[in-house]
Order: sequence, then structure tokens, then C-alpha cells
Amino acid sequence: MKINRIDHVSINVNDLSEAKAFFVDLGLEVQAEWELDGEQLDRIVGLKDVKTACVGLGMSDGQTWIELVKFHTPSDENGIQQPFANTLGIRHICFAVEDIETIVANLKKKGKEIFSEIEQYEESYKLCYVRGPEGLILELAEKIS
Repeated sequence: MKINRIDHVSINVNDLSEAKAFFVDLGLEVQAEWELDGEQLDRIVGLKDVKTACVGLGMSDGQTWIELVKFHTPSDENGIQQPFANTLGIRHICFAVEDIETIVANLKKKGKEIFSEIEQYEESYKLCYVRGPEGLILELAEKIS
């Protein structure tokens, strides 16, 4: 048995177009868009009467991608949660970036929530946590050469 790589990370969103725009602005490219429904999807995800719209985003190198999913049905009765950095479970996605200062400045101009200013960790990284679409936490990490 062998795991070859992480294929994708799926993020459920309410506003698919806003989430797509956020990640495109961040520098990801739309790789695919599709809609799914039917009995097979119901069995795969363990829900009934599932209807989804999806956008796959990634880098031009074609490696791991992010899959944004809008569940038209059934809806999530709890709505959007705003987790903190220490909330249990999968908590953030980290992007290795270049020119973190410009990226953070652009996010601030667009009114996005920045958890802190850019912090340098030892002599290895510049780091910053930001709030992405619908409560998602992103870590931006620029390796210091």
C-alpha cells in the first residue's frame, strides 16, 4: 500500500462565485467547473437528493488543487462557522508564496481579514494568517532564501 500524493482539498462554500474570485485573485487558475447530482453521488457522500456545483482550482504545474463545492441540496442548517486557529479539526491551508508583502497588501485593500501582520519565523519563513471565503483560514508562507 502506498499513498502517492494529496489529490485535492475540498471546501464547501455558500457563495461559489465569490470563493472562486478570491482564489483566482490569490493566483490560482480555474482547472475545471462542473455540476453533479444523482443517486451515485448520494451514495458517495452519504446524503440524499444531492445537487452540487463545483470549481477546481490549482497552479499551472497541475499538482494538488482546491475543489470548491456548492451544495444546492441538501443545505447545511448550521450555516457558515467562523473557527479560530485553535478550533479542533482541519483548520487551515498553507500556501507557499513569493512576495508575501504584496499579497497581504492586496488582500487588505479588498477588505479581507488579516489575523496578524507578517511575522518572520527565525531565519526560515515569513508567515501570515488570513481569513479566506466563508471563514476559511489560510496561512501564507514565504521561504527566506
